[in-house]
Amino acid sequence: MDFKEIQSLSEKLKANVQKVIVGKSEIIDYMMIALIVSGHILLEDVPGTGKTLLAKSVARSLNMEFKRIQFTPDLLPTDISGLNYYNQKAEEFIFRPGPVFSNILLADEINRATPRTQSSLLECMEEYQVTIDGETRPLDKPFMVIATQNPVETQGTFPLPEAQLDRFLLKMKMGYPSTEEGIEVLSRFKENQPLEEMNPVATKEEIQEAQRSYSNTYVSDDVLQYIMEIVERTRKHTDVVLGVSPRGSQALLKCVQAHAILKGRSYVIPDDVKAMVKPTLGHRIILNNTSRLKENYNEQILDQILRDTPVPSEENLVN
Repeated sequence: MDFKEIQSLSEKLKANVQKVIVGKSEIIDYMMIALIVSGHILLEDVPGTGKTLLAKSVARSLNMEFKRIQFTPDLLPTDISGLNYYNQKAEEFIFRPGPVFSNILLADEINRATPRTQSSLLECMEEYQVTIDGETRPLDKPFMVIATQNPVETQGTFPLPEAQLDRFLLKMKMGYPSTEEGIEVLSRFKENQPLEEMNPVATKEEIQEAQRSYSNTYVSDDVLQYIMEIVERTRKHTDVVLGVSPRGSQALLKCVQAHAILKGRSYVIPDDVKAMVKPTLGHRIILNNTSRLKENYNEQILDQILRDTPVPSEENLVN
């Protein structure tokens, strides 16, 4: 699958999602990028902004198995991964797979579960496998976790630890719709439920082929140097305790390759890097105690780093 075919596939998926979701073009693009590069997404915003609806719309657009978990404080790790139970009739233990054995897993309000339950997702998100009672079972691919969380309420919630945040390729905020978009939402959902009328427009095989092919997007040495300069500046910033890890730099590289394809190019330019820095790296930097109190300070730091980092010239960017 060449870059034009991947672009066409993503545009077809996006058009289908936009039959339900009003606006949010950039957010949907990020969803397509995560799908192409086999990444996971964390959607964070106040209730009622369409986080779950967006996740369901993406899942409905794909002809793949979809499962949803409502995270609560009493949810157990085995409720996610599955368990071995004793079948008296067969006189043996039988494995009952959990919802993690799917292609698209919606982890709704993930921060309402206990840290022990949250950690049960770590292995499957990174290694695409689940180990139960000493036996490792591979997950079907593609596999994507779309998690949502409400940042406003703190009672009865457990903030995700940095180790688990780092497993998410992108972290995004939905935001409120504009007045015009709000009117369109009211009009669209006044009599019908567009989600129920959605049909799949892409197959599992098409997504797998896109995931195998996107990495052919050309990245020049100058752009690689630009990415590493941004990453290293996060590690040296005075307000940052812990900068972006090597996993984070690799995630940024994957995202800029997919972003270039969505823009109709077979090569990466600095604008692709600029577009993907905040959703990819914003949740991967840990601020000192004073800076944590400042709202959206992670993004402000990344904006400053982008302003201060020399941008490579666009010569020699094309293979």
